[in-house]
Amino acid sequence: MTQALIVIDVQNDFCPGGALAVPEGDLIVPGINALMTEFPVVILTQDWHPAGHSSFASEHPGKAPMEMTEMPYGPQVLWPDHCVQGSIGAQFHPDLTVDRADLILRKGFNRAIDSYSAFFENDRTTPTGLEGYLRTRGITRLTMVGLATDFCVNYSAVDAAKLGFDVTVRQDLCRAIDFGGSLAAAQAGMAEAGVTLA
Repeated sequence: MTQALIVIDVQNDFCPGGALAVPEGDLIVPGINALMTEFPVVILTQDWHPAGHSSFASEHPGKAPMEMTEMPYGPQVLWPDHCVQGSIGAQFHPDLTVDRADLILRKGFNRAIDSYSAFFENDRTTPTGLEGYLRTRGITRLTMVGLATDFCVNYSAVDAAKLGFDVTVRQDLCRAIDFGGSLAAAQAGMAEAGVTLA
C-alpha cells in the first residue's frame, strides 16, 4: 500500500471539444483505466474554478487567452474560461473509471490564486492537503498520469519530488499543451527535480 496512482485533471474541458483542449487528451483514458487496476490507491485531481476566476483572460480587459500577466504571487498564464464548478466541462471524461478513486482532490477553487499542482496553489505556499493524506496512509511512491504534461502534471510531479516522494511520470499516459517550448522545459525541470520520466 506504499504506492499510489495520481490521475491529473482528465476532464472534459481538457479533452478535444473542451474549452482548453489538450491535443489527444481523450486518447489516454483507456490506458489510465487499465493502469488503475495495478495500484492499491488511486487519486484523481479535478480543476474546480469558480466563475470569474482570476486566471481567466475574460477577467483581464484587453488580454487574450495564453497571454501572460502578473499576479501578486508571480507570473500567470491567462486561460480561456475552463473547468467552472458544476459545468459539463469540469466533469471528468465520461469514460474515466471515476469509481476506482480513493480520493478526488479539487484544486483551483480559490478565486484569487490558480492551482496547477496537486500539492500547492500557485503562490507555492498554500497546501492542498494532499501531502498529509499521502503521509498518513504511508504512501511513498507516486505514479502520475493525465493532463497536461507541461502544466498540472509537471508542477505536481516536481512538488512531490521536492517533498521527498519517489515520483514517476508515465509520459505515454499524458498529453501536453506545449506552447512556446513548454513541454521541453517541463521535461527538463522534472528530470532535474529527480522525477523518473517513463
